[in-house]
Amino acid sequence: MKLDILVLAVHPDDAELGCSGTILKHIALGKKVGIIDFTRGELGTRGTAEIRDLEAADSAKIMGLHARENLRFRDGFFENNEAHQLEVVKMIRKYQPEIVLTNALHDRHPDHGRAGDLANDACFLSGLSKISTQLEGGEQQAWRPNLVLQYIQDRYIKPDVIIDITPYFETKIASIKAFKTQFFNPDLDEPDTYISSPEFLESVIGRAREFGKAIGATYGEGFTSRKLLGVDNLFNLI
Repeated sequence: MKLDILVLAVHPDDAELGCSGTILKHIALGKKVGIIDFTRGELGTRGTAEIRDLEAADSAKIMGLHARENLRFRDGFFENNEAHQLEVVKMIRKYQPEIVLTNALHDRHPDHGRAGDLANDACFLSGLSKISTQLEGGEQQAWRPNLVLQYIQDRYIKPDVIIDITPYFETKIASIKAFKTQFFNPDLDEPDTYISSPEFLESVIGRAREFGKAIGATYGEGFTSRKLLGVDNLFNLI
């Protein structure tokens, strides 16, 4: 299946927190969108890898994703090296996305920046025809996305572009709350963590309001780009 947008996320729930409003908006526009999670988030204090697998599947249904896979890299200890790059290249070549969205290039969690670099490197390498990869017994063709953007996560980063997600914000929050073990849930008897407090979800809402305000909308999601972004019509910027 060819996808229009492929989201690369190191942990299940990273995509939901960072860009699920943008995912929902583009699915509503008729685009095909999928997520590749790099790890199962098995080092998380709350829940288990198996539970997070189920939560990720529930969230995928809420968003209406066309595909979601998990590469099962080692949470906390994967590396941006040849072996990991080639696994990501296989997914890029499999789904042939026009756009890739991925982790922030620096953030509170060290996995995020490392994953952002891994994703960017894999997107470039995926376009080199002399790099050979096979999937399901067949040789893959080279493919490079036209655009790679990083969603903004815990730390504030000034965005290069902001997407109005106002009509999809409530569903974004529902996709986040599908990870019942990770975020505020008064019915759950688990240790408190940085992201399990009600204040954390409030900060997600506050960030979306801040980005929305910057573009005259109620809610927004911000993205950064390593390259300059261009448009062919100034009126597309209004």
